[in-house]
Amino acid sequence: MAELEKELKEYLLDKVNRARSTLRTLMSLTTEVKNRTLLRAAELIDQKREEIKEANQRDIERAKEMGLSKAMIDRLLLNDKRIDGMIKVLHDVAKLDDPVGHIDEMWTRPNGLKIGKMRVPLGLILIIYESRPNVTVEAASLCMKSSNAIILRGGKEALNSNKILVDILKQAARENGFPEEAIQYIDNPDRRLVWELLKMEGLIDVAIPRGGESLIRAVSENAKIPVIKHYKGVCTIFVDKYADLEKAYDIVFNAKVQRPSVCNAIENLVVHKDIAKEFLPKMAYFLTKAGVELRVDKPSMEILKNAKLPEGAVIKEATEEDYYEEFLDLILAVKIVNDLEEAIAFIEKYGSKHSDGIVSENYSNVKKFLETVDSAAVYANASTRYTDGNEFGLGAEMGISTDKIHVRGPMGLKDLTIPKYVVLGEGHIRDDFGVPEEWKKEV
Repeated sequence: MAELEKELKEYLLDKVNRARSTLRTLMSLTTEVKNRTLLRAAELIDQKREEIKEANQRDIERAKEMGLSKAMIDRLLLNDKRIDGMIKVLHDVAKLDDPVGHIDEMWTRPNGLKIGKMRVPLGLILIIYESRPNVTVEAASLCMKSSNAIILRGGKEALNSNKILVDILKQAARENGFPEEAIQYIDNPDRRLVWELLKMEGLIDVAIPRGGESLIRAVSENAKIPVIKHYKGVCTIFVDKYADLEKAYDIVFNAKVQRPSVCNAIENLVVHKDIAKEFLPKMAYFLTKAGVELRVDKPSMEILKNAKLPEGAVIKEATEEDYYEEFLDLILAVKIVNDLEEAIAFIEKYGSKHSDGIVSENYSNVKKFLETVDSAAVYANASTRYTDGNEFGLGAEMGISTDKIHVRGPMGLKDLTIPKYVVLGEGHIRDDFGVPEEWKKEV
Protein backbone atom coordinates (compact mmCIF):
# COMPACT_ATOMS: atom_id res chain seq x y z
CA MET A 1 0.00 0.00 0.00
CA ALA A 2 1.22 3.47 -0.88
CA GLU A 3 2.63 5.52 1.98
CA LEU A 4 0.45 8.29 3.30
CA GLU A 5 1.68 11.84 2.82
CA LYS A 6 2.84 13.75 5.89
CA GLU A 7 -0.10 16.20 5.83
CA LEU A 8 -2.64 13.35 5.70
CA LYS A 9 -0.95 11.60 8.63
CA GLU A 10 -1.09 14.85 10.57
CA TYR A 11 -4.77 15.28 9.63
CA LEU A 12 -5.55 11.81 11.02
CA LEU A 13 -3.45 12.21 14.14
CA ASP A 14 -5.17 15.49 14.91
CA LYS A 15 -8.60 13.83 14.65
CA VAL A 16 -7.51 10.92 16.85
CA ASN A 17 -5.88 13.13 19.48
CA ARG A 18 -8.90 15.42 19.63
CA ALA A 19 -11.19 12.46 20.21
CA ARG A 20 -8.86 10.83 22.71
CA SER A 21 -8.49 14.06 24.70
CA THR A 22 -12.18 13.82 25.65
CA LEU A 23 -12.08 10.38 27.27
CA ARG A 24 -11.66 11.58 30.85
CA THR A 25 -14.39 14.20 30.42
CA LEU A 26 -16.73 11.61 28.93
CA MET A 27 -16.27 9.37 31.97
CA SER A 28 -17.48 12.12 34.28
CA LEU A 29 -20.55 13.16 32.27
CA THR A 30 -23.91 12.69 33.92
CA THR A 31 -26.58 10.59 32.30
CA GLU A 32 -28.75 13.71 32.16
CA VAL A 33 -26.22 15.56 29.97
CA LYS A 34 -25.92 12.58 27.62
CA ASN A 35 -29.67 12.13 27.30
CA ARG A 36 -30.29 15.84 26.80
CA THR A 37 -27.73 15.87 23.98
CA LEU A 38 -29.32 12.88 22.26
CA LEU A 39 -32.82 14.35 22.47
CA ARG A 40 -31.61 17.69 21.11
CA ALA A 41 -29.99 15.84 18.18
CA ALA A 42 -33.38 14.22 17.51
CA GLU A 43 -35.04 17.65 17.44
CA LEU A 44 -32.44 19.03 15.06
CA ILE A 45 -32.75 16.07 12.67
CA ASP A 46 -36.51 16.61 12.58
CA GLN A 47 -36.09 20.36 11.99
CA LYS A 48 -33.48 19.85 9.27
CA ARG A 49 -35.01 16.87 7.49
CA GLU A 50 -35.33 18.75 4.18
CA GLU A 51 -31.65 19.72 4.29
CA ILE A 52 -30.79 16.09 5.10
CA LYS A 53 -32.82 14.81 2.16
CA GLU A 54 -31.22 17.36 -0.17
CA ALA A 55 -27.73 16.28 0.92
CA ASN A 56 -28.74 12.65 0.54
CA GLN A 57 -30.13 13.26 -2.94
CA ARG A 58 -26.73 14.58 -4.02
CA ASP A 59 -25.22 11.31 -2.79
CA ILE A 60 -27.90 9.25 -4.58
CA GLU A 61 -27.28 11.02 -7.87
CA ARG A 62 -23.54 10.49 -7.56
CA ALA A 63 -24.06 6.83 -6.64
CA LYS A 64 -26.06 6.31 -9.83
CA GLU A 65 -23.28 7.98 -11.85
CA MET A 66 -20.79 5.62 -10.17
CA GLY A 67 -22.93 2.66 -11.26
CA LEU A 68 -23.59 1.35 -7.76
CA SER A 69 -26.04 -1.55 -7.44
CA LYS A 70 -29.71 -1.09 -6.54
CA ALA A 71 -28.97 -2.76 -3.19
CA MET A 72 -26.24 -0.22 -2.40
CA ILE A 73 -28.45 2.70 -3.44
CA ASP A 74 -31.26 1.35 -1.28
CA ARG A 75 -28.88 1.30 1.71
CA LEU A 76 -27.83 4.86 0.91
CA LEU A 77 -31.33 6.33 0.72
CA LEU A 78 -32.62 8.63 3.49
CA ASN A 79 -36.34 9.18 3.07
CA ASP A 80 -38.82 10.42 5.70
CA LYS A 81 -39.33 6.93 7.06
CA ARG A 82 -35.61 6.41 7.64
CA ILE A 83 -35.18 9.91 9.07
CA ASP A 84 -38.02 9.07 11.48
CA GLY A 85 -36.09 5.89 12.25
CA MET A 86 -32.98 7.89 13.20
CA ILE A 87 -35.07 10.14 15.44
CA LYS A 88 -36.57 7.04 17.09
CA VAL A 89 -33.08 5.61 17.66
CA LEU A 90 -31.99 8.76 19.48
CA HIS A 91 -35.10 8.67 21.69
CA ASP A 92 -34.72 4.94 22.33
CA VAL A 93 -31.04 5.23 23.29
CA ALA A 94 -31.85 8.15 25.60
CA LYS A 95 -34.40 5.93 27.40
CA LEU A 96 -31.92 3.11 28.02
CA ASP A 97 -30.18 2.67 31.36
CA ASP A 98 -26.69 4.16 31.37
CA PRO A 99 -24.26 1.24 31.78
CA VAL A 100 -21.25 3.39 32.72
CA GLY A 101 -20.23 2.93 36.35
CA HIS A 102 -22.76 0.16 36.92
CA ILE A 103 -21.58 -2.56 39.30
CA ASP A 104 -22.58 -5.85 37.66
CA GLU A 105 -21.70 -7.96 40.68
CA MET A 106 -20.02 -7.65 44.07
CA TRP A 107 -18.86 -10.29 46.49
CA THR A 108 -17.01 -10.46 49.79
CA ARG A 109 -14.03 -12.72 50.37
CA PRO A 110 -13.56 -14.59 53.69
CA ASN A 111 -10.96 -11.99 54.69
CA GLY A 112 -13.51 -9.17 54.30
CA LEU A 113 -12.15 -7.84 50.99
CA LYS A 114 -14.96 -6.65 48.70
CA ILE A 115 -14.51 -7.31 44.95
CA GLY A 116 -16.82 -6.08 42.22
CA LYS A 117 -17.09 -5.56 38.48
CA MET A 118 -17.76 -2.02 37.28
CA ARG A 119 -18.67 -1.26 33.67
CA VAL A 120 -16.42 1.27 31.91
CA PRO A 121 -16.26 2.51 28.27
CA LEU A 122 -14.09 0.79 25.67
CA GLY A 123 -12.44 4.16 24.93
CA LEU A 124 -11.94 5.43 21.38
CA ILE A 125 -13.88 3.44 18.80
CA LEU A 126 -13.30 3.51 15.04
CA ILE A 127 -16.31 2.51 12.97
CA ILE A 128 -15.82 1.89 9.24
CA TYR A 129 -19.01 1.53 7.24
CA GLU A 130 -20.44 1.70 3.73
CA SER A 131 -23.53 3.31 2.23
CA ARG A 132 -25.96 3.49 5.14
CA PRO A 133 -25.78 7.06 6.56
CA ASN A 134 -28.22 6.19 9.35
CA VAL A 135 -25.31 4.19 10.83
CA THR A 136 -23.74 7.59 11.61
CA VAL A 137 -26.54 8.35 14.05
CA GLU A 138 -26.85 4.81 15.42
CA ALA A 139 -23.14 4.43 16.12
CA ALA A 140 -22.62 7.95 17.47
CA SER A 141 -25.67 7.79 19.76
CA LEU A 142 -24.53 4.51 21.33
CA CYS A 143 -20.99 5.81 21.83
CA MET A 144 -22.27 9.08 23.31
CA LYS A 145 -24.53 7.31 25.81
CA SER A 146 -21.78 4.84 26.78
CA SER A 147 -19.15 7.62 27.18
CA ASN A 148 -16.97 6.41 24.31
CA ALA A 149 -15.33 8.70 21.78
CA ILE A 150 -15.91 7.78 18.14
CA ILE A 151 -14.19 8.18 14.80
CA LEU A 152 -16.68 7.77 11.95
CA ARG A 153 -15.34 6.64 8.57
CA GLY A 154 -18.25 6.29 6.17
CA GLY A 155 -18.04 5.50 2.48
CA LYS A 156 -17.42 8.18 -0.13
CA GLU A 157 -20.86 7.44 -1.61
CA ALA A 158 -22.51 8.91 1.54
CA LEU A 159 -20.18 11.86 2.09
CA ASN A 160 -22.81 14.62 2.00
CA SER A 161 -25.36 12.69 4.08
CA ASN A 162 -22.83 11.75 6.76
CA LYS A 163 -21.43 15.26 7.00
CA ILE A 164 -24.76 16.95 7.70
CA LEU A 165 -25.65 14.30 10.32
CA VAL A 166 -22.28 14.73 12.07
CA ASP A 167 -22.74 18.52 12.03
CA ILE A 168 -26.14 18.06 13.72
CA LEU A 169 -24.70 15.76 16.38
CA LYS A 170 -21.89 18.23 17.08
CA GLN A 171 -24.35 21.12 17.36
CA ALA A 172 -26.43 19.17 19.88
CA ALA A 173 -23.23 18.40 21.82
CA ARG A 174 -22.14 22.06 21.93
CA GLU A 175 -25.53 23.19 23.15
CA ASN A 176 -25.63 20.71 26.04
CA GLY A 177 -22.16 20.54 27.55
CA PHE A 178 -21.16 17.36 25.76
CA PRO A 179 -17.59 17.43 24.33
CA GLU A 180 -18.14 17.71 20.57
CA GLU A 181 -14.56 16.63 19.87
CA ALA A 182 -15.60 13.15 21.01
CA ILE A 183 -17.37 12.84 17.63
CA GLN A 184 -14.88 12.86 14.76
CA TYR A 185 -15.71 12.33 11.09
CA ILE A 186 -13.13 11.42 8.46
CA ASP A 187 -14.34 13.43 5.46
CA ASN A 188 -11.42 12.55 3.20
CA PRO A 189 -12.39 9.56 0.98
CA ASP A 190 -8.79 8.39 0.44
CA ARG A 191 -8.88 4.68 1.43
CA ARG A 192 -5.28 4.82 2.61
CA LEU A 193 -6.54 6.73 5.63
CA VAL A 194 -8.36 3.60 6.81
CA TRP A 195 -5.19 1.52 6.74
CA GLU A 196 -3.33 4.22 8.65
CA LEU A 197 -6.05 4.39 11.34
CA LEU A 198 -5.89 0.61 11.72
CA LYS A 199 -2.20 0.89 12.64
CA MET A 200 -2.85 3.25 15.56
CA GLU A 201 -2.31 0.73 18.34
CA GLY A 202 -2.49 2.43 21.71
CA LEU A 203 -4.49 5.35 20.35
CA ILE A 204 -7.61 3.66 18.95
CA ASP A 205 -9.02 0.97 21.23
CA VAL A 206 -11.19 -1.03 18.82
CA ALA A 207 -12.35 -1.02 15.20
CA ILE A 208 -15.83 -2.08 14.10
CA PRO A 209 -16.29 -2.55 10.33
CA ARG A 210 -19.81 -2.63 8.86
CA GLY A 211 -20.16 -3.45 5.19
CA GLY A 212 -19.40 -6.07 2.59
CA GLU A 213 -17.31 -9.15 3.25
CA SER A 214 -14.34 -7.78 1.27
CA LEU A 215 -14.19 -4.64 3.43
CA ILE A 216 -14.39 -6.59 6.68
CA ARG A 217 -11.72 -9.08 5.63
CA ALA A 218 -9.42 -6.27 4.51
CA VAL A 219 -9.87 -4.49 7.85
CA SER A 220 -9.27 -7.68 9.84
CA GLU A 221 -6.15 -8.60 7.88
CA ASN A 222 -4.56 -5.14 8.10
CA ALA A 223 -5.47 -4.05 11.63
CA LYS A 224 -3.02 -3.82 14.50
CA ILE A 225 -5.89 -2.88 16.82
CA PRO A 226 -8.70 -5.21 17.98
CA VAL A 227 -11.52 -5.71 15.45
CA ILE A 228 -15.11 -6.76 16.18
CA LYS A 229 -16.56 -8.12 12.94
CA HIS A 230 -19.02 -10.17 11.00
CA TYR A 231 -17.93 -11.29 7.58
CA LYS A 232 -21.31 -11.82 5.94
CA GLY A 233 -24.90 -12.81 6.54
CA VAL A 234 -25.64 -16.11 4.83
CA CYS A 235 -28.85 -16.81 6.77
CA THR A 236 -31.05 -19.89 6.39
CA ILE A 237 -34.58 -20.92 7.30
CA PHE A 238 -35.38 -24.63 7.62
CA VAL A 239 -39.03 -25.61 7.08
CA ASP A 240 -39.46 -28.80 9.07
CA LYS A 241 -41.97 -31.55 8.25
CA TYR A 242 -43.83 -30.49 11.40
CA ALA A 243 -44.13 -26.86 10.25
CA ASP A 244 -47.35 -24.91 10.18
CA LEU A 245 -47.14 -24.11 6.48
CA GLU A 246 -49.24 -20.96 6.71
CA LYS A 247 -46.71 -19.58 9.17
CA ALA A 248 -43.88 -20.77 6.96
CA TYR A 249 -45.13 -18.94 3.85
CA ASP A 250 -45.18 -15.60 5.65
CA ILE A 251 -41.92 -16.14 7.57
CA VAL A 252 -39.93 -17.13 4.49
CA PHE A 253 -41.49 -14.37 2.37
CA ASN A 254 -40.68 -11.74 5.00
CA ALA A 255 -37.15 -13.01 5.56
CA LYS A 256 -36.30 -12.84 1.85
CA VAL A 257 -38.48 -10.13 0.31
CA GLN A 258 -39.04 -7.38 2.87
CA ARG A 259 -35.52 -5.98 2.53
CA PRO A 260 -33.20 -8.32 0.62
CA SER A 261 -30.17 -6.01 0.73
CA VAL A 262 -29.49 -6.44 4.45
CA CYS A 263 -27.41 -9.03 6.28
CA ASN A 264 -30.31 -10.61 8.22
CA ALA A 265 -32.30 -11.48 5.09
CA ILE A 266 -32.18 -15.18 4.22
CA GLU A 267 -30.09 -16.44 1.32
CA ASN A 268 -30.97 -20.14 1.72
CA LEU A 269 -34.25 -21.99 2.15
CA VAL A 270 -34.00 -25.60 3.36
CA VAL A 271 -37.12 -27.79 3.18
CA HIS A 272 -37.86 -31.23 4.68
CA LYS A 273 -38.55 -33.79 1.94
CA ASP A 274 -41.83 -34.93 3.50
CA ILE A 275 -43.54 -31.56 2.96
CA ALA A 276 -41.61 -30.32 -0.08
CA LYS A 277 -44.28 -31.30 -2.66
CA GLU A 278 -46.96 -29.47 -0.71
CA PHE A 279 -44.91 -26.48 0.40
CA LEU A 280 -42.56 -25.60 -2.45
CA PRO A 281 -44.99 -24.90 -5.34
CA LYS A 282 -47.01 -22.39 -3.35
CA MET A 283 -43.90 -20.84 -1.76
CA ALA A 284 -42.24 -20.57 -5.17
CA TYR A 285 -45.33 -18.82 -6.53
CA PHE A 286 -45.26 -16.19 -3.79
CA LEU A 287 -41.52 -15.61 -4.06
CA THR A 288 -41.29 -15.42 -7.85
CA LYS A 289 -44.35 -13.16 -7.99
CA ALA A 290 -42.35 -10.79 -5.76
CA GLY A 291 -39.47 -10.92 -8.25
CA VAL A 292 -37.27 -13.46 -6.44
CA GLU A 293 -35.02 -15.60 -8.63
CA LEU A 294 -34.88 -19.16 -7.28
CA ARG A 295 -31.76 -21.33 -7.54
CA VAL A 296 -32.83 -24.84 -6.61
CA ASP A 297 -31.43 -28.34 -6.28
CA LYS A 298 -32.55 -31.14 -8.62
CA PRO A 299 -35.31 -32.57 -6.36
CA SER A 300 -36.80 -29.07 -6.01
CA MET A 301 -36.60 -28.56 -9.78
CA GLU A 302 -38.53 -31.81 -10.30
CA ILE A 303 -41.28 -30.58 -8.00
CA LEU A 304 -41.43 -27.11 -9.55
CA LYS A 305 -41.19 -27.99 -13.26
CA ASN A 306 -44.97 -28.41 -13.55
CA ALA A 307 -45.98 -25.98 -10.79
CA LYS A 308 -48.25 -23.01 -11.40
CA LEU A 309 -45.96 -19.97 -11.39
CA PRO A 310 -46.44 -16.34 -12.39
CA GLU A 311 -45.37 -15.15 -15.81
CA GLY A 312 -41.68 -14.33 -15.93
CA ALA A 313 -40.74 -16.54 -12.97
CA VAL A 314 -37.02 -17.35 -12.95
CA ILE A 315 -35.95 -20.73 -11.58
CA LYS A 316 -32.43 -22.03 -12.18
CA GLU A 317 -30.50 -25.07 -11.03
CA ALA A 318 -28.32 -24.17 -8.06
CA THR A 319 -24.56 -24.54 -8.05
CA GLU A 320 -22.52 -25.45 -4.98
CA GLU A 321 -21.29 -21.84 -4.80
CA ASP A 322 -24.86 -20.49 -4.62
CA TYR A 323 -25.36 -21.93 -1.14
CA TYR A 324 -22.32 -20.01 0.15
CA GLU A 325 -23.34 -16.75 -1.51
CA GLU A 326 -24.57 -13.60 0.25
CA PHE A 327 -26.75 -12.35 -2.59
CA LEU A 328 -28.09 -9.19 -0.87
CA ASP A 329 -30.68 -9.24 -3.63
CA LEU A 330 -33.92 -10.93 -4.68
CA ILE A 331 -32.21 -14.30 -5.17
CA LEU A 332 -32.77 -17.37 -2.99
CA ALA A 333 -31.06 -20.77 -3.02
CA VAL A 334 -33.27 -23.77 -2.18
CA LYS A 335 -32.36 -27.25 -0.89
CA ILE A 336 -34.43 -30.28 0.08
CA VAL A 337 -33.08 -32.37 2.98
CA ASN A 338 -34.01 -35.71 4.51
CA ASP A 339 -34.22 -34.68 8.15
CA LEU A 340 -33.33 -32.16 10.87
CA GLU A 341 -29.77 -33.47 11.17
CA GLU A 342 -29.13 -32.79 7.49
CA ALA A 343 -30.61 -29.32 7.80
CA ILE A 344 -28.29 -28.50 10.71
CA ALA A 345 -25.32 -29.91 8.81
CA PHE A 346 -26.27 -27.74 5.81
CA ILE A 347 -26.28 -24.59 7.97
CA GLU A 348 -22.97 -25.57 9.56
CA LYS A 349 -21.37 -26.01 6.13
CA TYR A 350 -22.80 -23.08 4.17
CA GLY A 351 -23.88 -20.57 6.81
CA SER A 352 -21.96 -17.62 8.25
CA LYS A 353 -23.02 -18.00 11.91
CA HIS A 354 -25.23 -14.92 11.68
CA SER A 355 -28.96 -15.74 11.93
CA ASP A 356 -30.72 -19.02 11.18
CA GLY A 357 -34.21 -20.29 11.90
CA ILE A 358 -36.54 -23.28 11.99
CA VAL A 359 -40.27 -23.36 11.30
CA SER A 360 -41.70 -26.27 13.26
CA GLU A 361 -44.41 -27.18 15.75
CA ASN A 362 -42.34 -30.06 17.12
CA TYR A 363 -40.88 -29.12 20.52
CA SER A 364 -37.99 -31.59 20.38
CA ASN A 365 -36.90 -30.48 16.92
CA VAL A 366 -37.10 -26.81 17.85
CA LYS A 367 -35.11 -27.44 21.03
CA LYS A 368 -32.43 -29.38 19.18
CA PHE A 369 -32.17 -26.71 16.47
CA LEU A 370 -31.83 -23.86 18.99
CA GLU A 371 -29.24 -25.74 21.03
CA THR A 372 -27.19 -27.11 18.12
CA VAL A 373 -27.03 -24.40 15.45
CA ASP A 374 -23.93 -22.34 16.20
CA SER A 375 -25.07 -18.87 15.11
CA ALA A 376 -25.23 -15.48 16.78
CA ALA A 377 -29.04 -15.59 16.66
CA VAL A 378 -31.25 -18.65 16.24
CA TYR A 379 -34.99 -18.48 15.62
CA ALA A 380 -38.01 -20.69 16.02
CA ASN A 381 -41.11 -19.70 14.03
CA ALA A 382 -39.98 -16.14 13.34
CA SER A 383 -38.26 -14.23 10.55
CA THR A 384 -34.50 -13.72 10.75
CA ARG A 385 -35.16 -10.06 9.87
CA TYR A 386 -35.47 -9.38 13.62
CA THR A 387 -31.70 -9.63 14.16
CA ASP A 388 -31.31 -5.93 14.79
CA GLY A 389 -30.35 -3.89 17.83
CA ASN A 390 -33.51 -1.81 17.80
CA GLU A 391 -35.78 -4.84 17.29
CA PHE A 392 -34.03 -6.60 20.18
CA GLY A 393 -34.74 -3.62 22.46
CA LEU A 394 -31.12 -2.42 22.47
CA GLY A 395 -32.03 1.02 21.11
CA ALA A 396 -29.61 0.65 18.19
CA GLU A 397 -26.56 -1.35 17.26
CA MET A 398 -22.93 -0.77 16.35
CA GLY A 399 -23.09 -3.85 14.16
CA ILE A 400 -23.90 -7.54 14.32
CA SER A 401 -20.93 -9.54 15.49
CA THR A 402 -20.34 -13.14 14.53
CA ASP A 403 -17.19 -13.20 16.67
CA LYS A 404 -17.06 -15.29 19.82
CA ILE A 405 -14.95 -12.87 21.85
CA HIS A 406 -16.39 -9.91 23.77
CA VAL A 407 -19.80 -9.83 22.06
CA ARG A 408 -21.93 -11.87 19.66
CA GLY A 409 -25.00 -10.74 17.71
CA PRO A 410 -26.33 -7.17 17.70
CA MET A 411 -23.83 -4.98 19.58
CA GLY A 412 -25.76 -2.59 21.80
CA LEU A 413 -25.10 -0.05 24.52
CA LYS A 414 -23.85 -2.38 27.24
CA ASP A 415 -21.55 -4.08 24.71
CA LEU A 416 -19.65 -0.79 24.29
CA THR A 417 -18.50 -1.12 27.87
CA ILE A 418 -16.33 -3.71 29.57
CA PRO A 419 -15.98 -4.66 33.23
CA LYS A 420 -13.06 -3.65 35.36
CA TYR A 421 -12.49 -5.01 38.84
CA VAL A 422 -12.96 -2.66 41.77
CA VAL A 423 -11.52 -3.89 45.06
CA LEU A 424 -12.50 -2.36 48.40
CA GLY A 425 -10.42 -3.00 51.48
CA GLU A 426 -9.72 -1.63 54.95
CA GLY A 427 -5.96 -1.84 55.03
CA HIS A 428 -5.93 -5.39 53.66
CA ILE A 429 -2.47 -6.78 52.88
CA ARG A 430 -1.74 -10.19 51.40
CA ASP A 431 -0.28 -12.88 53.67
CA ASP A 432 0.06 -10.24 56.42
CA PHE A 433 3.28 -9.13 54.77
CA GLY A 434 3.56 -5.50 55.82
CA VAL A 435 6.20 -3.23 57.29
CA PRO A 436 7.68 -5.03 60.32
CA GLU A 437 6.52 -3.49 63.56
CA GLU A 438 10.11 -2.98 64.79
CA TRP A 439 10.85 -0.93 61.66
CA LYS A 440 7.92 1.36 62.39
CA LYS A 441 9.41 2.03 65.84
CA GLU A 442 12.68 3.13 64.24
CA VAL A 443 11.15 6.23 62.57
